[in-house]
Amino acid sequence: MSRRALAITPDLVLRAYRAGLFPMAEGRGSGRLYWLDPKMRGIIPLDGFHLPRRLRRTVLSGRFDVTGDTDFPGVLAGCAAPAPGREDSWINGEIEELFNALHRMGHAHSIEVREGGALVGGLYGIRIGAAFFGESMFARADDASKVALVHLVARLRRGGFTLLDTQFLNDHLARFGAQEIPQADYRARLVQAIGSEATWLPSLSPEALSEEVEALREITRG
Repeated sequence: MSRRALAITPDLVLRAYRAGLFPMAEGRGSGRLYWLDPKMRGIIPLDGFHLPRRLRRTVLSGRFDVTGDTDFPGVLAGCAAPAPGREDSWINGEIEELFNALHRMGHAHSIEVREGGALVGGLYGIRIGAAFFGESMFARADDASKVALVHLVARLRRGGFTLLDTQFLNDHLARFGAQEIPQADYRARLVQAIGSEATWLPSLSPEALSEEVEALREITRG
């Protein structure tokens, strides 16, 4: 982990991700970013995602309207906003500017979850080759961020992605099959993933979603 005094550009951010690093700020009001390169890295295996039965029903119920790349700034702002149990955020103004720029360049993507027309949850991340680097998620309604995660995994599986990087492992992500792997193992997977091709799917037909959800349930049962 090291401090950077020089200006950080979107291109530099992409180069950092290709090398296995990612930026964070100490707090929402911090004016300085850190580059992190954890010794243990969190990932969600796309062939090992755990889909609870109740969440499966919620995803397929139609309760939420789920889209991709329709309000990236809104999702980013939602992830940066204070929430119960998380009064501060590692997403400062510079990160917002950088990632909004990366979205305009076609490298950063979001999943939006709406209920009654209101944005109630979502997530965002960076895409390079067949790797997706999940950055953050938020929820203003029960299950909203979980539904966003299932939709992300369905899109990544459908699009041929091979790596879903969560940066760190926490109890919430572990429930869905997330695990930690050593830095060297992560870098080997990273090199293979960023050298491969995959297709980002901002939308997914109901039929495709249903097929992926059922495949995830079979993985969970197995």
